[in-house]
Amino acid sequence: MPLYRRVAIGLFAATSAVIAVAQSSPSAPAKPWVAPGTPGSEIDGTIFHAQVLLNTMGFSTGVIDGKNGMVVKSAIRGFQKARDLPVTGELDGATRQALLREGNRPSTVTVKLSPADISGDYLYPFPKKPEAQAKAEGLKYRNMLEEVAERYHTTPRTIIALNGPTALIGIGQSLRLPNVVASRTDYEGDLKPEHAALMRKLNVDAGQPSGDHIVVDKSEGLLKVMDKDDKLVAQFPVTTGSGYDPLPIGNWKVTTYAYNPPFHYQPDLFWDVDDGKQDQKLPPGPNGPVGVAWLDLTKEHYGIHGTPEPQTIGRAESHGCIRMTNWDVLRLSRMMKPGFKAVFQA
Repeated sequence: MPLYRRVAIGLFAATSAVIAVAQSSPSAPAKPWVAPGTPGSEIDGTIFHAQVLLNTMGFSTGVIDGKNGMVVKSAIRGFQKARDLPVTGELDGATRQALLREGNRPSTVTVKLSPADISGDYLYPFPKKPEAQAKAEGLKYRNMLEEVAERYHTTPRTIIALNGPTALIGIGQSLRLPNVVASRTDYEGDLKPEHAALMRKLNVDAGQPSGDHIVVDKSEGLLKVMDKDDKLVAQFPVTTGSGYDPLPIGNWKVTTYAYNPPFHYQPDLFWDVDDGKQDQKLPPGPNGPVGVAWLDLTKEHYGIHGTPEPQTIGRAESHGCIRMTNWDVLRLSRMMKPGFKAVFQA
């Protein structure tokens, strides 16, 4: 059977480690599915809608999952600051009204899945070691559920929470998904057709705000897009390094963009890898180490890039680079022209 066959989305939980469906211990019965908006659902509808609207206006919460937490509060604070509202980090009445006034879209959309959503071209089982990854045609999605989740800026677990584990996934099937569908895809500039197709694939809207420079603050875990008057116009959660590979504090420039880049895996640049291992040339793909885009910094070996694990952004360490979700790094590349200043501070 082809890889785009119709299957129940809950089945992927048993076949792919990246799809973490909420379950109790193996010896206990699984909790029954509870529809969103019903007491007991893991999705908070108010937070979920706010995440969709914040995402639409350039104040990303990373993945959209209906869960309140540090990343959501940071996005709310950024939106409040940009709109001259009291900066509380809470979804208060004034903030909700401003979001609804500007966003004006429902939280979910029912999508009849098409080849735009489901390619049918996957890599499963996904090789763990770089030596095996180097032999693959591309570091592709593992399955349909992971592919659809990335396209709609969410997680496999959230799709299951929205639809139930017995909902079918496949071309022609309908799923309830976060309403991040791009309203415009008429990208301006000299963007190559294959790169424009990548933008459309990940629902990157052509109507992005324009920025002049960025500020990355290690203590906040945020990348802030500023205009020429130092006014905040957009904000993204990021992962900024670790104790072994700290964020390179200082002023840099982002000079060139590479979409769907291959990755030169050099063990001597990774503190947690044996230097005796051989270099590897890893093929491109959304599940590659740098995701779907690399924005090159004037600091050697450093860049702003995507990730194969969007749910970890703002919650895990990196090897020194600035890591974003795949859809957010594409959005950043539309907001800024190559050559922009990047200020990294503690």
